[in-house]
Amino acid sequence: MSTKLIIFDLDGVLIDACEWHYQSLNDALSEICNYKISRKDHENIFNGIPTKKKLDILSEQNILKKIDHGLVFTKKQEYTIDKIRNYADLDVDKIEMIKLLKKQGHIVACFTNSIEKTAHLMLKKIGVFELLDLIITNQDVKNSKPSPEGYFMVINEFNIPIEDVIIIEDSPKGLEAAYKTGANVIPVINATQVNYSLVKDEI
Repeated sequence: MSTKLIIFDLDGVLIDACEWHYQSLNDALSEICNYKISRKDHENIFNGIPTKKKLDILSEQNILKKIDHGLVFTKKQEYTIDKIRNYADLDVDKIEMIKLLKKQGHIVACFTNSIEKTAHLMLKKIGVFELLDLIITNQDVKNSKPSPEGYFMVINEFNIPIEDVIIIEDSPKGLEAAYKTGANVIPVINATQVNYSLVKDEI
């Protein structure tokens, strides 16, 4: 069996934090400019892209003043961190999955559109931070998802042939980035689907 490089997205794959991000941004927007992103717009436009890009879109729609971007971003991150600390917990399935993959000699990494602070906190709370071989966040790349830049950064780090790379993704933007690499892609609906049984047939 050849060594595989398995790259997990974070939000919606290793942890179901998408709702926390959605609620936290809306809490910040409501406080600063009395606006909330609708569920429909969240699912069709905003889900899976970095907060700063979301704020750019809101300014293009004349909803948010550019001068308020920094304040909204800071408050959103504060609210998100509070939710992670209050609601995230050890995930035995994810810990077991990654330990089994590494025991078999595979390389396990994570690429997320989240910023480093929240990404690392989430990974530590679910118990897999120390198990991962590499973590790439949106602060490590020039172009976030749907650009495949971060995925190629991981692939190039380990010099694994693309046919031996597996990417697990959930959001439309993340899946678009994953498919652009030419790697084997496993699409999921949410983190409850992600366990060793999901991955074992691909390795």
